[in-house]
Amino acid sequence: MSTVGQFLPWQQELARSWLGERERFAHAWLIHGLAGIGKRSFALAAAAALLCEKGEGSAACGQCQACTWMASGNHPDFRRVRPDAVALEEGEQAEEAAAQAQKTPSREIRVEQMRALSGWYNTATHRGGWRVAVIYPAQAMNHITANALLKVLEEPPPRTVFLLTTDAPDRLLPTIVSRCRRLPLAVPPREQAVVWLREQGVKQAEEWLAAAGGAPVRALNLSRAGDEACPAWLQGFMRTLATERNPSASAHWMSVADGLESIDPASWLDTLQRFFIDVSLVTAGASPRYYPSQHKTLKVIAERADPVELSDTAKWLASQRAMAGHPLSAKLFIHSVLQRCASICHSTAPTE
Repeated sequence: MSTVGQFLPWQQELARSWLGERERFAHAWLIHGLAGIGKRSFALAAAAALLCEKGEGSAACGQCQACTWMASGNHPDFRRVRPDAVALEEGEQAEEAAAQAQKTPSREIRVEQMRALSGWYNTATHRGGWRVAVIYPAQAMNHITANALLKVLEEPPPRTVFLLTTDAPDRLLPTIVSRCRRLPLAVPPREQAVVWLREQGVKQAEEWLAAAGGAPVRALNLSRAGDEACPAWLQGFMRTLATERNPSASAHWMSVADGLESIDPASWLDTLQRFFIDVSLVTAGASPRYYPSQHKTLKVIAERADPVELSDTAKWLASQRAMAGHPLSAKLFIHSVLQRCASICHSTAPTE
C-alpha cells in the first residue's frame, strides 16, 4: 500500500466529491473517524491530488513533476507534521527525530515543529499552485503547539491547506476545531474491507477485521504484527479464567504477565478492553464483537463473572490507559492489572 498518492477503495467516492470543487476549498480540514480506517492515508493522498499539476479528477496522476517529488518525499510545497516517534515508526529518520536519536522519541508534536513552518508558508509556492501541510495525529499537539497553529489558522496564508487527522476530536482545542471544516470518514462496509484485506495477503481476514473492530488498516497492521487475531497470551488468560476455581490466585496467568513485558502497554490494555467488551456482550446474550472464535470460552467466563464487577473493571481498565506509557514498574503494573481482571471470575466454581 502506497503511503502517498492513492485513496483506499472505500475512500474514493468521498474523495471525488470532496476534491471536485477545490478552487473553493477551505484552508483547514479536520479529517476524523475511527482509528485504523485510513485517515492518514486519505490526507496524504489528498495532498498529492491537490499538488498534482494535471489537476484532473480526485487522484494524483503519478506522472507529473509534482507527483515525482511527492513519491520521493521532497516536494517543496508539502510538509508533514508528526511526532518524532511516529516518523520513526514510519521508517523515516526525520530531521527532528534524528536530532533526538539519543533520547526517547517524542510522542507529541512539538511547538518547534509548528514554528518551523513559518518560513515555508510565508513565501510564494514553488510551482504557483497549492501548498499542503498534513498534521497527524492532531491530538498529539500539546497546548503550546495547538496555540501556535491557531495563530496561523486565524490568518491563513494564501493557497495553503492544512489537513489535520484525528480519531479523538474531543481532545483538540475547541478553537482549533472551530477554525476547521470537518470531514468525517466512515468505517467501510465489512464485505469491502474483507476483500481489500485478502488482496493485501491477509489470511483469515474476517477474524482480523473483527479483532480490529471493523477498521481494515488496523486489521492489516495487526495481522503483520501477530500470528493470530486473538493473541496467544489472551487465549491463555481466558482459559485460566474459564477453568480455574480461583483465577486471581492461579500461577497460570502470572506466566502470561511475564510475556507482556515486551509488548507496548497501550497495546495489551487495548486488547484487554476489547476482551471485556466481548464478555459484556456475551453476558447480555449477544455475540462477541472482537473475538468471535473464542465464543465458547467467553460464554463460560461470562457465566462466572459478576456483572457489577465486570462493569467496574472495564471502567477501571480505561483509566489505566493514562498511565500505560510510564508505569513506575512495568512488571508490577502488568500483574496488578491482570490480577484485578482475574478476580472478577471468582464468584462460582467452574462446571465439572
